[in-house]
Amino acid sequence: MPPVAFITGVTGQDGSYLAEMLLEKGYDVHGLVHRPDAIQHSWIAPLVHDPAIMGKRLFLHNGTFEDATRLRRVIGQARPNEFYHLAGQSSPRLSLEMPEATVDSIGMGTVRLLEILRDLPDPPRFLYASSSEVFGSPPHSPQDELTPLNPTTPYGAAKAFSQQMSRIYRIAYKLKTCSVILYNHESPRRSSQFVTMKIARAAARIKRGLQKGLPLGSLNGRRDWGWAPDYVKGMWMMLQADPVDDFVLATGELHSVEEFVQIAFASLDLEWRDHVSFDQNLITTVEPVAPCGNPGKARRLLGWQNSVPFAEMVIRLVRSEYDKSG
Repeated sequence: MPPVAFITGVTGQDGSYLAEMLLEKGYDVHGLVHRPDAIQHSWIAPLVHDPAIMGKRLFLHNGTFEDATRLRRVIGQARPNEFYHLAGQSSPRLSLEMPEATVDSIGMGTVRLLEILRDLPDPPRFLYASSSEVFGSPPHSPQDELTPLNPTTPYGAAKAFSQQMSRIYRIAYKLKTCSVILYNHESPRRSSQFVTMKIARAAARIKRGLQKGLPLGSLNGRRDWGWAPDYVKGMWMMLQADPVDDFVLATGELHSVEEFVQIAFASLDLEWRDHVSFDQNLITTVEPVAPCGNPGKARRLLGWQNSVPFAEMVIRLVRSEYDKSG
């Protein structure tokens, strides 16, 4: 029998890359879908349209985290060996406007899943996708698995809660649960709400003559940006480890928004200062202190690393947007 994986957030950037990778490795893949009407336009659409895969090795289940009965039923039927919990509200900025919905979606959704898995006769290995936002304003940089959690947004607080609950279920109930603390990771599948894609898309459209300018907030903000497919591979590597444990996945390098802009526009022979303007309304109310991760543990114990350098990553994003806008 092939190994079976269950993925929440299967239609998103990480979920789609993970589904493709696991199918290539011979897994049967089950995915939880919150909006069935969006599947045809999602990143897994090519898989859905492949008759050799859909319904034979890929199985999609409609459901929400609020409906525990439905979740229990579909997970019990799938009987996964590995469970990847990637879904949930994904915007720190939006969480400041919708804290209650954010905490319920991320925090209580995770607890419901853990409770369902705890009741299974043979619980799967479970990975929770946490975030560098759990560190908020960290006392030191880079951050690692032992850095104190100090979130500064409802999103970060909900992620920290879920991460801690995953650890508690590992200790108290002896489940094989772990959390991956993900730093920013990009790809052409990244949602357009993130500044990286906003910049890449604007540069491409300006080059094509489809857009005049790009308003941005502070260009001084710095981030630890990596390549998403590498991070997805790291998730899988974590669940193959024995025992399972928590890991930071990051590059260990900081780059500013201005660096990102410079490389993006230069890759299309554009002078960024001619097109980028400052917009006070885009300044984040709570700006974390330069979140930079230390991936040393993952490198040492898993043999994991980010394979795409920063500049190459930016160029890939811009080229993808440029090709799509033609």
